[in-house]
Amino acid sequence: MTHHSWFTPWVLVAPAAVWLFVFSVWPAINTVVLAFTNAKPLGGGHFTGLANFERALSDAQLVDALVNSIVFMLVCLPLLTMLPLLIAILVEKKLPGITFFRTAFYTPVVASAVVVALIWGWLLDDRGLINGLAQWLGVVTTPVPFLTERWLLLFSAISLTVWKGLGYYMIIYLSALGNVRRELHEAAAVDGAGPVRRFWSVTVPGVRNTMLLVSVLVSVSALRVFSELYVLSNGTGGPGGRDMSLVMLIQLYGRGFTGHLGYASALSLLLLVVTVGPMLALLRLNRKAA
Repeated sequence: MTHHSWFTPWVLVAPAAVWLFVFSVWPAINTVVLAFTNAKPLGGGHFTGLANFERALSDAQLVDALVNSIVFMLVCLPLLTMLPLLIAILVEKKLPGITFFRTAFYTPVVASAVVVALIWGWLLDDRGLINGLAQWLGVVTTPVPFLTERWLLLFSAISLTVWKGLGYYMIIYLSALGNVRRELHEAAAVDGAGPVRRFWSVTVPGVRNTMLLVSVLVSVSALRVFSELYVLSNGTGGPGGRDMSLVMLIQLYGRGFTGHLGYASALSLLLLVVTVGPMLALLRLNRKAA
């Protein structure tokens, strides 16, 4: 029997532990420290207490970014929790050609977010396909400002996020639907329950834990949205910069040689608080439902 030294397991996990510390733990700790300083990229700065957080209270751009991120989450949450479930129920059925539809729904997931956003930008542009077609059909006389009006730009980005996320969450639901017992559906059908009744009484309770997981994933990704709004607005954050998300605002303040790393770090902590809130609320609702 081979004798292993007590430090052998530690040697094996050391590379992963070092990687985790250098690229995850230390940056997180450093962000908390920087949030209480006026640090710049080329200078360490000094301790300023709660000055960055006081500045955040009077930052009009931050208010807009918070509103945008919360609206993003509130719209995406119900759509990306229920629509993928309905699609998963449809594509789960063994019908001729259903493999094509499964692939079609999942294709946007594997495509680059930036590339997809660029394509949507071309479609929604004033001289893009959608406006051109609408004007040709006489539906509108002037181009619809999908990318130049604050709320239209925000909801265009939301539409892109929903479209791109449908396939990803559909796959998660497909794995969960496989665990819902067929006997329950058959028993409900014998009792006279129609498809809608079976959906609410059998399918939804059977995938409730998965719905909670999807809800948390959707909430977090919606609050941390970046690529969609950045590309559709060409990096400007929309008219007057009013369509910035929290992540875009952090990137704006933290980039370049004159970036305000301290303030960007304070905004990162705020993003953490805003992200954790919905997660705790959803977990609490799930416990009450259970």
